[in-house]
Amino acid sequence: MTTVGFAPETTLVTLGFVLAGIALGTASGLVPGLHANNFALVLAGFAPAIPAPPLYVGAAMLAAGVTHTFLDIVPALAIGVPDPALAPSALPGHRLVLQGRGREALRLSAMGSLLAVAFAVPLAVPVTLAMKRAYPTIAAHLPLVLGTVSVLLVLTERTMTARVGGAVALLASGALGVLTLDVPPDGVLPAGSMLTPLFAGLFGAPILIEALSGEGVPPQGDARVTVSRGVVVAVGAVGTLAGAVVGYIPAISSAIAAAAALVVLPHRGPRPFIVATSGVNTANTVFALFALVALGSPRTGVLVAVENTGVPLNLPVLLGSVAIAATAGFVLVLLLGDRYLSVVGSVDNVALSVGVLAFLCVLVFAFTGPVGLAVFGVSTLVGLVPGRFGSRRMTCMGVLLVPLTI
Repeated sequence: MTTVGFAPETTLVTLGFVLAGIALGTASGLVPGLHANNFALVLAGFAPAIPAPPLYVGAAMLAAGVTHTFLDIVPALAIGVPDPALAPSALPGHRLVLQGRGREALRLSAMGSLLAVAFAVPLAVPVTLAMKRAYPTIAAHLPLVLGTVSVLLVLTERTMTARVGGAVALLASGALGVLTLDVPPDGVLPAGSMLTPLFAGLFGAPILIEALSGEGVPPQGDARVTVSRGVVVAVGAVGTLAGAVVGYIPAISSAIAAAAALVVLPHRGPRPFIVATSGVNTANTVFALFALVALGSPRTGVLVAVENTGVPLNLPVLLGSVAIAATAGFVLVLLLGDRYLSVVGSVDNVALSVGVLAFLCVLVFAFTGPVGLAVFGVSTLVGLVPGRFGSRRMTCMGVLLVPLTI
């Protein structure tokens, strides 16, 4: 029988590490272009030098990862806002920012993430057991599953022009993945992989380039949420279940899972999409923790870092750090998000976009070296394709879908 006790000194030390993780996750979440997986693996590289038991370090890493999933919506909304003429093809969050509803978008994202933790914890055990039984069948037919997803991504575009652009983006990004995913990185940081320049080029740089013709963040209105509480809860619940799928099926991104989740609901538009995507991102961390305990297989960069650090899988402590980080993340989005939008809105848009592009180049070089910069440049050209054809950016997930399918 396992007993759970509370020692005041141990609890305070654990809480201190969790708070340190929250601070790190806040900082990383507010940095444009820094993915949670890269950040987690950097932490794993430095973890052995921290003079503390691995459980405390693991609690801090998990708290940092959860907090990052709350805060990364802030730079995603504030940076890369396109010209209003491009609003129909803009990202859902940017469409709301252009309408002056960025503060509402921040709150929708925070609610989606918080609901994901609330739903994921009680659902984690039954969902993990169900996925444990289903995964052998899924794995045996993985090429068919991913091939079907790829075809649907193209066929569900709204126009024939968009379908052509989607197919070009899917195949071109897929070819990039086939050619570069296994190339060894040569950066100065210990957590590099070719996913860093690929994702920065396919999904980050094109948004910044397209934003050069825009005027940045316009004045934002009030923070009132204009969708009902019932809609937010329903979308958050479905997004949570979609987060479990992301954790078990490779190459399925949060955006793809969120779009699929909304198919079963009668709610459309940027607001439900933001709630669902945020829910998928955060729920994935919780389900991945249970998958690591049940299957011994880490499914996210954060959990890979936790396993590599030799963290004992003490669920009460680790889940406690998730709960604390989720609560803090919710509050921090509200405290920092509005100010972030306001500050970015006061900065010259061209200077900001060029500055962030330069920062992405530095980040890519640090993680992957000169070869990574070359991959970043080619990926950026491919990432510009969806915008030219009015296609969805998620078709660039061919970078993983195509290699895993073939």
